[in-house]
Amino acid sequence: MFHKVLVANRGEIARRVIASAKSLGYRTVAVYSEPDCDAPHVRLADEAVCIGKGLASDSYSNINNILHAARITGSDAIHPGYGFLSENADFAEACNEQGLVFIGPDSKSIELMGSKRAAKEVMLASNVPCIPGYEGKEQSDKALTSAAESIGYPIMVKASAGGGGRGMRVVNHASELEGALKSARSEAASAFGCDELILEKAMTSVRHIEIQVFADIYGNTIHLGERDCSMQRRHQKVIEEAPSPALTPELRELMGQAAISAAKACNYVGAGTVEFLLTSENEFYFLEMNTRLQVEHPVTELVTNLDLVEWQLRVAAGEKLPLTQDQIQLNGHAIEVRLYAEDPANGFMPQTGTISLWQPALTDSVSGDAFNGIRVDSGIQQGNQISAHYDPMLAKFIAYGDNREQARRRLLRLVQDSHLLGLRDNRCFLSELLQSEAFVSGQATTDFIRDKFTSNASLTSQVVTHEEWLLAALLLSEGPQVESSNLQTTLSFERPIKLGCGDHLRTVKISKECPSSYRISFESKELDQTPIEFQLIECSGHQLRYIADGVMKTATFSINRNGEVPELWLASHRGNLRFTDQTFMVTKDSKAGSSQVLASMDGVVVDLLVEQGQTIKCGDVLIVVEAMKMEHPLRAGMDGIVGNINAQPGDQVKGRQLLIELEE
Repeated sequence: MFHKVLVANRGEIARRVIASAKSLGYRTVAVYSEPDCDAPHVRLADEAVCIGKGLASDSYSNINNILHAARITGSDAIHPGYGFLSENADFAEACNEQGLVFIGPDSKSIELMGSKRAAKEVMLASNVPCIPGYEGKEQSDKALTSAAESIGYPIMVKASAGGGGRGMRVVNHASELEGALKSARSEAASAFGCDELILEKAMTSVRHIEIQVFADIYGNTIHLGERDCSMQRRHQKVIEEAPSPALTPELRELMGQAAISAAKACNYVGAGTVEFLLTSENEFYFLEMNTRLQVEHPVTELVTNLDLVEWQLRVAAGEKLPLTQDQIQLNGHAIEVRLYAEDPANGFMPQTGTISLWQPALTDSVSGDAFNGIRVDSGIQQGNQISAHYDPMLAKFIAYGDNREQARRRLLRLVQDSHLLGLRDNRCFLSELLQSEAFVSGQATTDFIRDKFTSNASLTSQVVTHEEWLLAALLLSEGPQVESSNLQTTLSFERPIKLGCGDHLRTVKISKECPSSYRISFESKELDQTPIEFQLIECSGHQLRYIADGVMKTATFSINRNGEVPELWLASHRGNLRFTDQTFMVTKDSKAGSSQVLASMDGVVVDLLVEQGQTIKCGDVLIVVEAMKMEHPLRAGMDGIVGNINAQPGDQVKGRQLLIELEE
């Protein structure tokens, strides 16, 4: 028995767990880092405790700080969510030693399945089919090189303790292996505290299928069907759906029973996920087992009409599983995508900044409750600062339908009509994927994005349209009137405004002769001189209704006038656009071009690959910065010689900080 649950996590999963715990009558405790003091999950819980500074190692991954929070609040159970300490065997054991109920499997199961190497050995002994590879204890480069030659290229190098694509490298030729081993070890040690690797035969044109399993302390183990997670980028899931369009009832039963065997092989208790690769010939191979709740668990909840967090709490409290295998029914179809603070057109670079508008469409953004088949699980709110300390996932969009196509249409509209302003995000990328022929037909494999999607418009620099430039000029020029809904001012005028957007500058001429009507055009003769007549109709919150060229439209925007220059974020179907009013800015000549290597964002220097005086070529990797759990190699923008080096491994750096200076 337990009475108060501390949720050792943040963001949308913390909100999700707190909501289910409260619905069952439990008291709840949130923990938070200093940057998260205003986060939604903090206010949702009955109590909250600050557990450290921004770095995860100082807060959400700090076992002592979390256990202290449990002691001072009288918590008698801990739910780890996913990520951070959720698959940390030492944390589960520490909870047990402190007399706390760990809402998850025991430490032995976590330790066993947390090692891909050890897990494969157990699966092979239990006759669960596994991918050919090397999972030996000998970890020298010589042993791994020899194993790679025996397996045959291409191969996958994987962090034994890894997940989420971190510490994972594809190696096509023997000449690439040494570098892949070094970088995979480094990333694995940084992300998971363990640099142990395994090798597997690289499998192409396969599907990624995972089976949700559940077990109680009485030996009952069942599965709740599958999720298809084949739409991936760099081994990270982008779209997840249930059920899989590729599985027949017979294949579902075979994979479900294999997953149950895998769970029983490690005496599993609680919610877990067994992941497989499925070939076009319907042969499947064990990939790994995640000993926690998955990010994509909502699609299973929608097709089974079950609350998986509630099940976790009930099993942890000593109850039997609420249903037997024969009672599990799958109805309809559900699809989920992950909203990330990243710029797909810039190599998916993680983004930081302040959320100036968060407006999910067609749903209650506070509770995340499903409405007409739509559900949004988020851990953000307007005004939150998105930092470089944590994973860039901000929310999940989920849609349910009577069939797959209905769910896809609902999700597409949800993605397109939701707004997140203040930073770039991946909604356009998600929208394009949901409309791709491969996904619509249910034929996507894990190679699709890499092999067939790289030329998609969502992955190229956004071109600002004629109308977007002119609308931005109007909003920045007339902002106070627009934001106060005072659209009927009669003052006539004609004036220019200079706008910046990315690396581009435009001067726009705005004239007004009657209330709420404007005539706007570019001043430069080299640009399209066709003016646009704008008639403003209504402004409500962050939405402006207007008529342009005879068509009534709605623009979503936010304006910030508190910084060095007035700033406008404008929603576009291709992505969020940031405009600045440069009318009164004094420009200075700058030599901050290719001769300077700047930090791409806030982070930690993890590797310095050059020394002062060294000759380098354009494109060479000079320094590596880790941010948002990923390594970001920074390259030379010119041929030359390394001059001043202003950062060393272990240094905390800020975005745009000068790290290395190059000389001709």
